[in-house]
Amino acid sequence: MIRFDNVGLRYGAGPEILRDVTFHVLPGSFHFLTGPSGAGKTTLLRLLFMSLRPTRGLVFVLGENVSALSPEGRAELRRRIGIVFQDFRLLDHLTTWENVALPLRVMGKREQDYGDDVTDLLRWVGLGDRMHAYPEVLSGGEKQRAAIARAVIGRPELLLADEPTGNVDPVIANRLLRLFVELNRLGTSVIIATHDHALMDQLDAPRLTLLNGHLQIR
Repeated sequence: MIRFDNVGLRYGAGPEILRDVTFHVLPGSFHFLTGPSGAGKTTLLRLLFMSLRPTRGLVFVLGENVSALSPEGRAELRRRIGIVFQDFRLLDHLTTWENVALPLRVMGKREQDYGDDVTDLLRWVGLGDRMHAYPEVLSGGEKQRAAIARAVIGRPELLLADEPTGNVDPVIANRLLRLFVELNRLGTSVIIATHDHALMDQLDAPRLTLLNGHLQIR
């Protein structure tokens, strides 16, 4: 599913942010990615989503050596990945419902085949009364939940989530964790980057811990 072999990454001539990172993730697994602020969690997720390339080493995602892929090949691989960014990246001209449905539209699916699923998911994440609202009137927590719903609606093979519960209360955070666990039960590999130890303590899942550029599995 995922393999890093001696991966290092630096920006420009600066020091390496990631150093000799080696690990693998099996299909259908669930991992937390943790570490102090600035440790490189978002950078590692960007490598997995192929929006960054390593300075050295090899990265394999969904069995593919990403360095050997063409731009078209990387774009095709990204369609199999769901990602939740910290800055949400909702499209301002689309409603909440339309933003969540967008991955299914891109796949060429018909609205009559997925409409009920989108509505049910929005209700599950507590946005049933906000599905026709535009992003500009949503709170940070509402945008976060909409971004999560968009990432999971297509049941991706791999889900990457960057601090997905950072803007929501504990009740909603627990509900979102149950959503991630259910998606994992259906076969999706899940990696959640988080500082929230209370959230991690609710699930017996391996922790990928970044510290001083190095990664340990605990």
